[in-house]
Amino acid sequence: MVSYSLIDLARTWLLVDFTQFSMTLSLLSIIFIPVAWTTVARNEYRNKTLTRMFRGNARYGCYFFAAIIFSAGLARDALYHRALADQPRRAMLPTPLDTLVPAALFLLGQTLVVTSTWALGITGTFHGDYFGIFMDHRAEGSPFKVLRDRMYKGSTLSFAAAALWYERPAGFLISLHVYGVYLIALRFEEPFTDVIYAGRAESQRSR
Repeated sequence: MVSYSLIDLARTWLLVDFTQFSMTLSLLSIIFIPVAWTTVARNEYRNKTLTRMFRGNARYGCYFFAAIIFSAGLARDALYHRALADQPRRAMLPTPLDTLVPAALFLLGQTLVVTSTWALGITGTFHGDYFGIFMDHRAEGSPFKVLRDRMYKGSTLSFAAAALWYERPAGFLISLHVYGVYLIALRFEEPFTDVIYAGRAESQRSR
């Protein structure tokens, strides 16, 4: 009886239709956005392409970059919901947990995203330091001391919440993919940010 229950549980949570093209599109879009923002941001740091496009105004360039990334995020979310709609549906939680748990996860995820954006501001959230727009200090204190990478974790929780809300087990596979991509992105992002702030500190000491 126990063995059957475990097998049944596995079948429920691993119910994924890999033949759906919408699934492939969703997975690719999740990879594309961090690759795109890292490429554009590093180019901006080296060549000031967006700053020059706005006649030397780095802040306008950063706002434009933020708008592009935000729009791409909306497109990514739309592709995710399309992928969920094309996947097999299976109840994963009993009533009323099937609504309470995803609602709580989504609220927590969005709280992490919003509070992170509030603390960093637009330029801090969207790589203003690559544009030469620096915060007084890197965001390492509260609330970031309690939980690092709040925005990435919050986004992942929101993906998982949607999977539970729409009762699509495939959504959890996509959510794991989201978090994995973010972890890889951080391996490239954080060391480069360290270099930028180290260069700034050196420049300030030499004045």
